[in-house]
Amino acid sequence: MGSFRKSVALVTALGLAVTACGGDDDSSSGDDSEETADTTADEGADDTTSDDGGDTDADDGGDGDDAAEEPTGEPIKLMSVTTLNANGPTYENIAITAELAGDYINSNGGINGRPVEISVCDEQFDAAVAATCAREAVEEGVVSVVGSFTYFAEAIVPVIAESDITWFGACCPISPSELSDPHSFNIGNQPMYAVGAVRQAVEDGCQNINAVIAEGADAIFRTPMENAMAAYGLTFNDVVITPTIAQDYSAEVAQATTDVDCMVVIMSETPYLTWNTALQQADTDVKQYGNQGNLNAISAVGAEEVTDGNIIAGMYPDISTAPWDEYRAALDEAGVDQQANDFNSLGGMGTWAAYMGFAQIANTIEGEVTAESFYEAASNTSALDLNGMVPVLDFTTEWTDGLPGYSRLFTRSVVYSMLDNGQVVPVDNEFVDVSDLAVGTPQG
Repeated sequence: MGSFRKSVALVTALGLAVTACGGDDDSSSGDDSEETADTTADEGADDTTSDDGGDTDADDGGDGDDAAEEPTGEPIKLMSVTTLNANGPTYENIAITAELAGDYINSNGGINGRPVEISVCDEQFDAAVAATCAREAVEEGVVSVVGSFTYFAEAIVPVIAESDITWFGACCPISPSELSDPHSFNIGNQPMYAVGAVRQAVEDGCQNINAVIAEGADAIFRTPMENAMAAYGLTFNDVVITPTIAQDYSAEVAQATTDVDCMVVIMSETPYLTWNTALQQADTDVKQYGNQGNLNAISAVGAEEVTDGNIIAGMYPDISTAPWDEYRAALDEAGVDQQANDFNSLGGMGTWAAYMGFAQIANTIEGEVTAESFYEAASNTSALDLNGMVPVLDFTTEWTDGLPGYSRLFTRSVVYSMLDNGQVVPVDNEFVDVSDLAVGTPQG
């Protein structure tokens, strides 16, 4: 969601907390609807091996410690798609991370000695421009579209799939094609973090719980959240649907905090700031459970006291933890302004994980790295190990007994952080699989 004019209706229909990707809510404008920002990147992942059965066992994220020869030859073209110029939330963190990841891959020897070349296609929150991005990927011989976020994946995935170009490593899949097309290899797992928030609230002893879901987001989040409650033999006291845009949430806060000890809140960062302000004014002791990239240090400003101890359910461990050492180093070495954009976010960390995953799999390919050979290698990858960024991924097994339409969610695990005096700190780095809860079955 977010405070943008032309997109409210679509956001409501899709039901995604957009700023979970950690973008910038400032509006900007672009002159060329088909413009892409190209950059040549420099770094790689360590070697991976294939087992005798043909499945890729990609289990080393690459530490970058050893000097590598500079890659040579024709570059392997990769693309990321996101919103950079639009009247609403933009995701410069995805574009910046894609370029840094490319640098990282090349400075570690590239892909089998070849450099990667990254282009970022700005779809400008326009389905027609998104379709142009898809056509450009095909025409330019892109091997994979990596680590992207867009509302208009439905205008992209079917087009690129015809040329065996993969939609690889999306943080926040929301469209039918992302969630079901064989060419889609998701690393993120929306809406599982909402299920994880319910789980932790109940495990912490909450008996009377309300759900608070931003208008539109209930389409994707409400059912799995209610399933999770049912798995514990509980129901929400109330499900409060908040306006997408509001100057004040005092009435909704009063409703959500009545006769309960906890609430699970799913909304994006900008509304969360207004929500937490109302929460502070209400001086309530109801504990809040929220979603990564939204209930964060930015939205807690001015409400540090009332949000202290709030639990955050997420897809990725906190950026301060060991899995992200190279990512933090890349951001620091490049002098990236980490205040202007949130990199401790689904978009930032998700994009880095996607490129590291691409590099691992591509390095196992014998012969030319093409769209077709990468699609085959990814399809046969049964143990992609990103050193704790996400659980080990098996792309050979779909979630066929899970939520209908979500077969391409290859991990359904969550990890927890919390707010401590307004700052996000990790609870631990332990992933918890909430697959069963999402369909209403008690965890084994």
